[in-house]
Amino acid sequence: MAAISFEVIKTEKHTGARLGILHTPHGSFETPMFMPVGTLATVKTMSPEELKEIGAGVILSNTYHLWLRPGEDIVQEAGGLHTFMNWDRGILTDSGGFQVFSLSKFRKIEEKGVHFRNHLSGEKLFLTPEKSIKIQNALGADIIMAFDECPPYPADYKYVKESTERTSRWAERCLIAHDRPEDQALFGIVQGGMYKDLRKQSAMDLISLDFPGYAIGGLSVGEPKPLMNEVLEFTTPLLPANKPRYLMGVGSPDSLIDGVIRGVDMFDCVLPTRIARNGTVMTSRGRLVVKNATYARDFRPLDENCDCYTCRNYTRAYIRHLIHTNEILGFRLCTYHNLYFLLKLMEQVRQAIREDRLQDFREEFFEQYGFNKPDAKNF
Repeated sequence: MAAISFEVIKTEKHTGARLGILHTPHGSFETPMFMPVGTLATVKTMSPEELKEIGAGVILSNTYHLWLRPGEDIVQEAGGLHTFMNWDRGILTDSGGFQVFSLSKFRKIEEKGVHFRNHLSGEKLFLTPEKSIKIQNALGADIIMAFDECPPYPADYKYVKESTERTSRWAERCLIAHDRPEDQALFGIVQGGMYKDLRKQSAMDLISLDFPGYAIGGLSVGEPKPLMNEVLEFTTPLLPANKPRYLMGVGSPDSLIDGVIRGVDMFDCVLPTRIARNGTVMTSRGRLVVKNATYARDFRPLDENCDCYTCRNYTRAYIRHLIHTNEILGFRLCTYHNLYFLLKLMEQVRQAIREDRLQDFREEFFEQYGFNKPDAKNF
């Protein structure tokens, strides 16, 4: 019996968007979905109860960081991530690959794995596909990811080709090393940079290995958004229609909607939580930097069209004061609102798919948010 199953309930008439249900050992969740990121087995500033309150279904945790602290053995001893962090819904762990490449100043890639330095202590470490899977088996998430290399942008064809071919070989090693296929679904990660032939080759390699789901990696790494959409448009149709498709590291409202239109089912990103800690929030009228002095006497909610706990109870002036004085509640209120905003957005997207009006919804949302302005901000 596979750890997860996926059913497509409806495909939107005018786009490739799909309404689906992802069944996991810890519940069934509607897609398209946004997954909040809880790097160190916690979504920063939020309690599990609050995450449930705002409708989070699957959250993400980070293999690399949990391997270093507290160590996968401690998490396993606690009964796995779900018990350790008191979360009884879905969890996905990434493979640690992205962190090895983005956090470590020193790294050396070889066929067996990657030599790099611990970004905290400088200690030398070696991570292989087998080790990544062993750690993820111990952590016990519902969905785990194959160990891959995420090539930078821009990168030349020869480099990306070698990297993508290695990622395919590593994916096969991950499958062989995976000890818990009956209760953990291992997803393969399609790479290939911005090169269509390499994306196609990567997708074909991974499909031949018959993973229960597929992620699209190596996007949202600095390339222009039209290029990301172009690569997505080409890549998603190559993937099996009966399996979930996960676009890694994407969380701005425009990219979520554009990803869904191109057939993506799952997304994750640190964006909503990270910008909240800088006093920035997403609202139905666009980005608002609440820490700015202009809001010192603004007694309206962050977003007058939002019914989240933050917007029902607190004003911009109060939240600005909290952030200005470095009070933790300020960061909590902004984080709560941002996650609520994106989870609500995905709910509206699912409804638009049901009603076959996703393109219209996109136009209305972009217009109201300000994405159509010539100097539009990223989020």
